[in-house]
Amino acid sequence: MLKKILYILLFPLALSGCKIDNDIPYPLIEGNIESFEVEGQCAGPSGNSQASINTTDKTVTLYVDDSVDLSKLRITRFNVSSDAEILIDSAYCADFAKFPKKGFTEPSNLADTRINFKNPVRFTLRTYQDYVWTVTVTQLIEREIDVNGMVSSVVDVEKRSAIIYVSADTDISNLQVNKMELGGKHGKVSPDPTTIHDYTSPQTFYVSYGWEETFHDWKVYVYHDKNSDGSTAFSDVFPMTSRAYLNGTVQSGMTPVVQYRESGAGSWNELSSSEVTVNGTKFQATFTKLNGATKYDYRVNVNGVEGETKSFTTAPATELPNGSFDYWSNTKTNTNRTLWQPWAEGLSESDFWDTGNKGATTIGESNSIPTEETAGGSGKAALLQSKWAVLKLAAGNIFAGKYVKTDGTNGVLSFGRPFNAFPTALRFKYKYTNGAINRSDEASLNYLKGRPDSCIVYIALSDKSEPYEIKTRPSERKLFNKNDANVIAYGEFICGQSNDSYKEIEIKLDYRAFDRTPKYIVLVAAASKYGDYFVGCDETKFWLDDMELVYE
Repeated sequence: MLKKILYILLFPLALSGCKIDNDIPYPLIEGNIESFEVEGQCAGPSGNSQASINTTDKTVTLYVDDSVDLSKLRITRFNVSSDAEILIDSAYCADFAKFPKKGFTEPSNLADTRINFKNPVRFTLRTYQDYVWTVTVTQLIEREIDVNGMVSSVVDVEKRSAIIYVSADTDISNLQVNKMELGGKHGKVSPDPTTIHDYTSPQTFYVSYGWEETFHDWKVYVYHDKNSDGSTAFSDVFPMTSRAYLNGTVQSGMTPVVQYRESGAGSWNELSSSEVTVNGTKFQATFTKLNGATKYDYRVNVNGVEGETKSFTTAPATELPNGSFDYWSNTKTNTNRTLWQPWAEGLSESDFWDTGNKGATTIGESNSIPTEETAGGSGKAALLQSKWAVLKLAAGNIFAGKYVKTDGTNGVLSFGRPFNAFPTALRFKYKYTNGAINRSDEASLNYLKGRPDSCIVYIALSDKSEPYEIKTRPSERKLFNKNDANVIAYGEFICGQSNDSYKEIEIKLDYRAFDRTPKYIVLVAAASKYGDYFVGCDETKFWLDDMELVYE
């Protein structure tokens, strides 16, 4: 009887345990904006004209000039993750029905991509989940004013007025106006300011922006600056490693003479006129061929009067640790495989370089190894090999950072090592043997099969407060984005052609900002460009040797 009671009680539980629910989770495919461009796009304060895309915060930031209307700005490129659907509030669109639902390199003739970007716009990228992105477009309207004898100017956009201060000896009844772009470079000003000379009383101008026909009244006032004799320049300098950038102001019409020397030296060096650019009251100067970690004096002389002596110290010319790839060590894994590590024997962990070998040796052998097949015939070089590792392609790689852990057959990595120097290039020697791509773990990249495999080396300087987390698991893939807002400088080398002997290559760093100091260096080399997607040729080999940072 007791057995029967227990059976009656437990039978419903057994049924509930076998219950079939429709709760199979959808795959995690992150919806990311990969590139974004609009009409009139221009360089922002950092000097970079590309959109800054932050995949962590899901934000895009870009700048446009004064030739376009923010209220109906046309998107010219909108690349998103594969198969992601684009959703947007109809209130933003000029024609919601014609706005594309998929990403595009260029819109079709029937599409209408005009959006009101006067305020930040939210786009939702739908995969199996929804990812909300915010795109912020800032319009830069440069109202340049250049008047002979001008010391400074103040523009009040809300009150539609401009105040110009000139030196005490300037005749404001017969003022020479060289430029007065109150509506920006593409705007219109009437009458022509260069034909108006008497500013003993305020002058009225009629101004319109480049995208409109409506004119607005503007008042222009000119006053004497009694404290200026034209001999004083104000300046500030941003030192890098082998160069420094000076920005300053000087009275319009005056030519600043910039001198410099190593601190304490007797004689001064003078910058040539080609290294000093004057635009109205603003000037820029570039010091080149400087030594790293060195203190320099400089001064700006105007109208024959010596300026105040100031100083700056350049950043160090930091070298790459083990850039020769001579130093390696190895240990045995618990499966008795050899784990090669790009650092010297005795170190408990990498202090700069690491590889994906910890992941590769879970199912095979190390595929980033030392070799005596070097560029100079001595020491060692790095040999990166792409191999089929039972389940998927394992692309040989080496990077500045740390291999954090293995996630199944995927890797979690940390890209970046602390760094605060300003190299101008990355130089190394390489050779490469490849074949046609014959392995693909990514359906969207199957079209690459049959094409030559390519190696890649890239370098970036970043002012991000921490290294970049990299994940190769397809459902939560997170890769390095060269357009990340924190990237100060970037350069890359891609080669899809075999060569049997070592060649020297130099990757020039393209600086996007000249007023930000790096916190990390990101440096990555891989035998297969699409190795992050497990795509490539399983016989590709990539040799690297004598890698160094260049400071010129």
